[in-house]
Amino acid sequence: MTLKHSLIEIEWPTFSEATPPAPATLAEFAGRIAATRQRMEQANLTHLVVYGDREHFANLTYLTGFDPRFEEALLIIGTQATPLLVVGNECEGYLPISPLYVAGQLRSELYQPFSLLNQPRNRSRQLAAILGDEGINGRSRVGCAGWKYFSEAEHPQAAHTLEIPAYIADTLRQLAGFDNVHNATSIFMNPRDGLRAICSPAEIAYFEYTNTLASDGMARMLHGLRPGMRDYEVAELIGWNGFPLSCHITFATGELPGLSGPTGRTIQRGEPMSSNLAYWGSNSCRAGWVAETAVDLPSAAQDYVENFAGIYFEVMAEWFGLMQIGMSGDTIARLIADKLPSDKFGITLNPGHLIHLDEWLSSPIYLGSDIPLQSGMVMQVDVIPVHPVYASTRVEDGLVLADATLRQTLAASYPDLYARCQQRRAFITDVLGIALPEEVLPLSNIPGIVPPFFLAPQRVFAMR
Repeated sequence: MTLKHSLIEIEWPTFSEATPPAPATLAEFAGRIAATRQRMEQANLTHLVVYGDREHFANLTYLTGFDPRFEEALLIIGTQATPLLVVGNECEGYLPISPLYVAGQLRSELYQPFSLLNQPRNRSRQLAAILGDEGINGRSRVGCAGWKYFSEAEHPQAAHTLEIPAYIADTLRQLAGFDNVHNATSIFMNPRDGLRAICSPAEIAYFEYTNTLASDGMARMLHGLRPGMRDYEVAELIGWNGFPLSCHITFATGELPGLSGPTGRTIQRGEPMSSNLAYWGSNSCRAGWVAETAVDLPSAAQDYVENFAGIYFEVMAEWFGLMQIGMSGDTIARLIADKLPSDKFGITLNPGHLIHLDEWLSSPIYLGSDIPLQSGMVMQVDVIPVHPVYASTRVEDGLVLADATLRQTLAASYPDLYARCQQRRAFITDVLGIALPEEVLPLSNIPGIVPPFFLAPQRVFAMR
């Protein structure tokens, strides 16, 4: 029997309270450094420099637990046994946030040009001297990791194209020579074998917690939304608890572009709305209409459910079914391309991607991709339709793929987390009628829930 979308009325589920997991251990960070050294050896690199700033922090934080707050920073992993973290004025006092630093497994040096303009510059050496003392010279082969790597189609010298600031890149090239300085960001971010593409149980525990924060905040917004409220008032319902955000909160209504944040606009009945909330490792997003029924919509959009959002939900039910270990990215991308054609649904980005500390790590899902889904991948359910009349709809949250071994580890090490994931699975399959492969562990507290009309959040899509 072929299932089709239907609207049902439910009470949104509740799950056991998630508590912040213990921070990653010193041993885990040391293991990440060791794994990075192995990748350096495979790439014949003598040195790896990892750049970070306020926006591009994730590779550096993954390795050290340290994230630049106002400034830039540079981690140098080289021939010396202990890596060097170079920081600016204000981050010097923040170094103890890193377990490696506290344990004496991370050296530091002040480089004041990493600091903000007109702050003191009288206590640090030239960058060339710092890098030279780390052994970078004409006999070195240096890898640079920022936040992107490039293909030959993007740049004719992709292997040597760097996305880190020119003053750092130029200094490295002066010391080692142009041909000896390479883009090595793929070590961390490649969807096939990047170190951050496969998450440890500790990372999954952190990301499950941040997914609960994001999805609970989204639920409070959607249940508290009322016409006449200012978008600032709705955003306050999030209840942000201080955990770091990976991107700016969006809240777009009416004609505002989708990436707009709250602007003070008054919410109007009968207009489209979308919003997202993203903590490190999570992003919960929903899009629909400020309406109770289709009658509230503009006349041209009153078939929104049957001609747009319902079709999307049906295809996304199939998308969930393809979340299987070993499934190729091409198969998933082709499902969306064939069943949600771009001329009607306007989907331009990858239909799903990897998420980590940064909201978009990379994606194994694109047409022609032979990259298989793997156990330990934390996936973002991120398929974004756009239409000039129907606006959008969304079921955007996180999930992790876990084989039997990883499931056993999570159940033993994080029993409450594992129980919540199983309860979410039961809700998606038993209430929403979406069949899930056994390896799919949903991380969101609003798993699969899509209310097309935000003023009637109890009315949601299901497969029947």
